[in-house]
Amino acid sequence: MTDWEVVMGIIGWIVLGLVAGAIAKAILPGTQGGGWIITLVLGVVGALLGGFIGSAVFGIGLEGFFSIQTWLLAIGGAIVVLLIYGLVTRGSRRA
Repeated sequence: MTDWEVVMGIIGWIVLGLVAGAIAKAILPGTQGGGWIITLVLGVVGALLGGFIGSAVFGIGLEGFFSIQTWLLAIGGAIVVLLIYGLVTRGSRRA
């Protein structure tokens, strides 16, 4: 794998995570704190988490960028990370 392919892979994961974070935010009911920037960053983390869980627990490898399997794992991971973030920051919000 060349350096260019590695860089494009990283950019692809960032884009996938940003979109997955936005979709996860739209799916989750209620208002989570943090705004869109935090949500998008958490989406990138969730995409990585979803890929890790999918390959470690279910034995599902990540296919390509346009694979529905990859997108479902990324969105699922983003939802999990947003839920955890919401639970952690619930007490720190001001009324």
